[in-house]
Amino acid sequence: MTERRIRVLVAKPGLDGHDRGAKVIAAALQDAGMEVIYTGLHQTPEMIAVTALHEDVDVVALSILSGAHMTLFPRVRSLLDEQDMAGVLITGGGIIPDEDIEMLQAQGVGRLFGPGTPTSEAVTYIRSWFDESRGDASTQTS
Repeated sequence: MTERRIRVLVAKPGLDGHDRGAKVIAAALQDAGMEVIYTGLHQTPEMIAVTALHEDVDVVALSILSGAHMTLFPRVRSLLDEQDMAGVLITGGGIIPDEDIEMLQAQGVGRLFGPGTPTSEAVTYIRSWFDESRGDASTQTS
């Protein structure tokens, strides 16, 4: 038996062209042993949801700096739910006011990270979520 690697889709939805943070978190998650798929810039919520389905991911991490977080996070959540992927964690980061974070979490979005957050916090959060939510499904035979 070997431990199943956590599969994370890192995506940059919308028109925001700044992907440094997305690339940093993608590298940190990969360095932590997770399998990371990075979509690149200018993805629509529909493109992200289709990729999440095709790649059979556990986590979708969105990087949003455009201010469109109140539209993009819920849209991706809705599209995943429509594809029977309600168990997929949506997390992410960007410049998001605290009151918006609370509203997004009430809509089924996980923890959100602001600028300057150590990447280790995201790694720890995703691992903890995976262990709690996937439990006995976290291993597979090799």
